[in-house]
Amino acid sequence: MAVEVGQVAPDFELKDQHGTPVKLSGLRGKKVVLVFYPLAFTPVCHGELTAIRDELVGALPDDARVLTVSVDSMFSHRAWAEQEGFTFPLLSDFWPHGAVARAYGVFDEGRGVAQRGTFIIDAEGVVRWKVVNPPGEPRDIAAYLKALAEI
Repeated sequence: MAVEVGQVAPDFELKDQHGTPVKLSGLRGKKVVLVFYPLAFTPVCHGELTAIRDELVGALPDDARVLTVSVDSMFSHRAWAEQEGFTFPLLSDFWPHGAVARAYGVFDEGRGVAQRGTFIIDAEGVVRWKVVNPPGEPRDIAAYLKALAEI
């Protein structure tokens, strides 16, 4: 079942590319841009995460954080982050496979990966904005900033 705007975001705890657990509820008091993507080292995902690195992270307000999630392993995320200079958390939804993507309604059962879903969560843990893009269609970083400014 898809998470909709106005609902409390499902809590989760996943490990980042360094093996550090990140719990969504541990970020209460901050806005969170939660970005699901299919797979590391793929062209569209590379472009999107590079745009997050180059256009979003530095423009975020002090009270906002970005978290990215895919079904890749922590080790793949670490290699990709080191190669590309990604300093934001790349969270591994590897096992149980895609459980967090399923909780948000963005797991593609046929392909076994997350869809391109983005959720902006307010400081109280409520989803205030979301978009799910079709396969191969990159997201618009400017839309994230606009949505954050409106919360």
